[in-house]
Amino acid sequence: ATPDAVAVTAGETELTYRQLNEQANRLARYLAGQGVGPESAVALLMERSADFVIAILAVFKAGGAYLPVEPDYPADRITHMLTDARPTLILTTTTLTQHLPQTAHPGHVVVLDQLPGLDGYSDENLNDTDRTTPLLPDHPAYILYTSGSTGRPKGVTMPAAALTNLLAWHDQTIPGGPGRTMVQFTATSFDISIHETLSALLTGATLAISREGIRHDITAFTHWLHHHHVNEINAPNLVLDALYKEAAEQHLPLSHLTDITQTGEALTITPALRNLYAHHPDRRLHNHYGPTETHVITAYTLPEHTTDWPTTPPIGQPIANTGIYVLDTRLNPVPTGVAGELYATGAQLARGYLGRPGLTAERFVACPFGTPGERMYRTGDLVRWNRDGQLEYLGRTDHQVKIRGFRIELGEIETVLSTHPTITQTAVIAREDRPGDKRLAAYVVAADGTTLDEDALRAHVREALPDYMVPSAFVVLDELPLTTNGKLDRRALPAPDYLSATTSREPVTDQEKILAALFTEVLGLEHIGIDDNFFELGGHSLLATRLVSRIRSELGVELSIRALFENPTVAGVAQQLESTKKTSRPRLRPRPRDDE
Repeated sequence: ATPDAVAVTAGETELTYRQLNEQANRLARYLAGQGVGPESAVALLMERSADFVIAILAVFKAGGAYLPVEPDYPADRITHMLTDARPTLILTTTTLTQHLPQTAHPGHVVVLDQLPGLDGYSDENLNDTDRTTPLLPDHPAYILYTSGSTGRPKGVTMPAAALTNLLAWHDQTIPGGPGRTMVQFTATSFDISIHETLSALLTGATLAISREGIRHDITAFTHWLHHHHVNEINAPNLVLDALYKEAAEQHLPLSHLTDITQTGEALTITPALRNLYAHHPDRRLHNHYGPTETHVITAYTLPEHTTDWPTTPPIGQPIANTGIYVLDTRLNPVPTGVAGELYATGAQLARGYLGRPGLTAERFVACPFGTPGERMYRTGDLVRWNRDGQLEYLGRTDHQVKIRGFRIELGEIETVLSTHPTITQTAVIAREDRPGDKRLAAYVVAADGTTLDEDALRAHVREALPDYMVPSAFVVLDELPLTTNGKLDRRALPAPDYLSATTSREPVTDQEKILAALFTEVLGLEHIGIDDNFFELGGHSLLATRLVSRIRSELGVELSIRALFENPTVAGVAQQLESTKKTSRPRLRPRPRDDE
């Protein structure tokens, strides 16, 4: 309908809908010639870019399922994903070939920037005669790997019909279309990323992709959203809270931002959030819920006026063609107001776990309320219906949590820790000692005659798991506390003492004193020494962006996120600021505009 409208913008690259479709068609025909089709997978080991979007569409058009592989994942995790999924092809770029495992067959690897020109392939849309076999709604659209309780990540296979149902519902719920801009923000391994991409492209909107460095710098990202007139964003609660605070500090109203969707974890109403919406009554806040095995299955849009917002927002009602049951342990429906486990049925269910029939049968069970053969997915989430007919989220029934939007099986972290030669027992829990600040804490018991080194344990976990699964604190215990039944007594696990490892060296200069105060403020601690490591005291990437913003506000100087990661102490930051002496950007102010 709008072939010359901008479909994708990424850095200096802009693609119209005509260009995007033609390039995707040519690549799709090449993939089909290489054997890609229904029931085959294509791994995408690529950075977020316009080429990444072309590759996704090409895989879809050929009839295959795409498997996103984050380049910064540990080598063991990448190897497991590619070995387990056995993709027909692996699409990557020259700069990322170093991340390929040695077991990858060269004949299965396509380096896109070294691929000979595809001009010889037709740019017309594909049909079933161009594919290896006819494409059906139940054929898989994508495979996403999630954390596994046994230490082995599992691949969720999602059929095209479920994705189509989700996008049709989204189009009816959140207005899209030409003239609107949707940001592709979430990690490519997060199911929301494909929701962002296709909800924009199937309605004629513009999909805007930020550079990775901007995406991880909340100040730069806030300005980027303002500059690109972004209308819609999906992000986890902590990211949005940081965005709200930064927008207020930078006096950026983000007036074009009309639809904000929180997904990935429980929505928390903060003062910064209320303030952002109080001045923009036409802005809508959506709360979406759904595990990877179903994608989004319930949704709730908060009332127009913030005075009508509930203290704890519900997760809403089922989306189109989806059924929800709240059941007790005997699979009986529970009354309104009573907690039960959430089960989902209908169009949004995944096919199951790739190559894991036993686990699939355990989680995708027969539905006693539906037609013969109908399945329902047991989410492991506790919910209840309220009197308004809305679902309220209460927590998990098992050993699974969400940190910063990422679903994590704590057992996977425990499995990795247990392989350390000096550890005999371990337990990992998610703590929220400060409201809204959820962190992983690992409790370990050392083998007789050995001493545990926290830095060594952190390095050991980081070798096997992504950064978001590395605990913020490691607590050494003589023994794990147990209940009278002999089970782990999680309530008896002590809160991590982040101050125990602090040095006695105090700040001396005025700058060090200000920096130390900012470190303690952001970390929620009472005191730190100037040689204490920000990340070892519980800091993470989102808190790092907050700290950089506070340094800019208080000292009027620029500090990059990279500089903080390389110099994560008060002394290191002070030295970095002294060596760069880079003043902060002037605050944006209204100015007269000439004809240009």
